[in-house]
Amino acid sequence: MSAPDPALPMDIVREVGIVLARRALDNPWIDHLWSPHGVLFPVPDCAAGELLSEEGDVRLVFAGAATVQLYVPETANYRDNLSTGTPLLWIAARTNEGGTPDFLRVTADPTEGEAWHEAGSEIVATVVMPDDIAAWIAAFVDAFHVEQVFQKRQRDRSERKARGFGHKPGGGQETGL
Repeated sequence: MSAPDPALPMDIVREVGIVLARRALDNPWIDHLWSPHGVLFPVPDCAAGELLSEEGDVRLVFAGAATVQLYVPETANYRDNLSTGTPLLWIAARTNEGGTPDFLRVTADPTEGEAWHEAGSEIVATVVMPDDIAAWIAAFVDAFHVEQVFQKRQRDRSERKARGFGHKPGGGQETGL
């Protein structure tokens, strides 16, 4: 892979529109459930909360815009995501007191997306990545990815001896080490 041309700055941020599905439930504790449904690129000219479509008990709602930002150290993760055949975006949304999602995040990094599940207080799911976003990420990976060769660390045996590892406190040699 060749080094990027410094005269052509690489765009590392893209704004996408987030579509959430609101499904009606027959449940004594909650009456609906929100889940990420898709990503729109470019972002449509409509207000957050606008109803896009309704079919049966499912409403598709434009939740607003979110930013996909790429980082050079994560190019291996982006490459792995693209190589799956169906690249994904991870969307996280947090609901406000009224029960509507209002805090949105999106990433193309599988490790970051999976880490969002740990908080437990957010709605996190994957959606299929739009082709334009996949092409943009592939160009970023081509421009900036540097393969890291695995280097197995070797212990410094003299340091172990200097600290007395492998010897009994009385000066005798331990067996089994």
